[in-house]
Amino acid sequence: MNVNSTPYRTVWMEDSDPVAVRIIDQVALPHRFETLRLQSVAEVCAAIRDMRVRGAGCIGATAGYGMCLAAQEASPDRFDADVARAARLLADTRPTAVNLAWAVQRQLQAMQTGATPMEKKAIARQTAQAIADEDVAFCQCIGRHGLAIIQEISARKRGNPVNILTHCNAGWLAFVDYGSATAPIYAAHDAGLPVHVWVDETRPRNQGASLTAWELARHGVPCHLIVDNAGGHLMQHGMVDLVLVGTDRTTATGDVANKIGTYLKALAAADNRVPFYVAVPSSSIDWQMTDGLAEIPIEERDPQEVLAVRGRLGDTLAEVRIAPDGVAASNYGFDVTPHRLITGLITERGVCRAEHGAILALFPEKRS
Repeated sequence: MNVNSTPYRTVWMEDSDPVAVRIIDQVALPHRFETLRLQSVAEVCAAIRDMRVRGAGCIGATAGYGMCLAAQEASPDRFDADVARAARLLADTRPTAVNLAWAVQRQLQAMQTGATPMEKKAIARQTAQAIADEDVAFCQCIGRHGLAIIQEISARKRGNPVNILTHCNAGWLAFVDYGSATAPIYAAHDAGLPVHVWVDETRPRNQGASLTAWELARHGVPCHLIVDNAGGHLMQHGMVDLVLVGTDRTTATGDVANKIGTYLKALAAADNRVPFYVAVPSSSIDWQMTDGLAEIPIEERDPQEVLAVRGRLGDTLAEVRIAPDGVAASNYGFDVTPHRLITGLITERGVCRAEHGAILALFPEKRS
């Protein structure tokens, strides 16, 4: 996507600087657009943990590039052990998004095909680039498949704007480019279909307010920011035609873990007969899990994120406490939406029901 007329991916490694990973600092947005240069595995881990990079696809690609740095840092005489240790550090940074562990494991397996540390370093770089490029391609395909859903709704509405509700940020900032849940929206807008987006603020870190709204506004997509609790009201009054969200981990049976509050939107959508779709690249499917409520690990983050808000005060970025001193807080980062509440999954291979058999029909190689 373009920022100030310059094309950017969320994470990349420059040919002229192969010893560092570059990222867009998502903590600085929307008030400042800044990039960071990460020179070590420790710095990559900190960036993921502190959510300077966030979103399933973006985390996975960043971890893939982090494994390149791990290969560069590894001692030649204990290369495999050093890389394995770095892999554990990266995989432990955030527990819910499956792309993270998937990318790390893919790198470990790929490097095993090399005979020497030098070969393994080259393989790590090639694999990291492949992970990033595939993420972009998957999101583009999701955009095309999701566009058909929006076109159908637009036809029924005789060209009136299609009102889409989102939650959190599953945009290009959450992936390497294009995004998952936003890809169909961008595709529809670019095709000339009138669309309008209700953007959940997404407390406590406000990724909807700071990231999704920023993305959509820069692309020219009409949108309104709403508080998280407004979605049900809008659905009751016929002001939402489609709920479109992303996912950090989806089970093989279609249960979806996404940012906290997604489950409540699914309940409201079901009660008001509003279609509820999840955009899910196959890299976010955990093929070993079948029961999301029982098996998906739910990240608990720093309570300080609930007790304070971060924003702009004049020209300064500041954190302001909003709760009384001495009050405790719990901060669950994700919830699980059961597959029965999901109208369909939009994948890079097409749209399917959130059911085991339907998912496997799109990905038959996973039957074993």
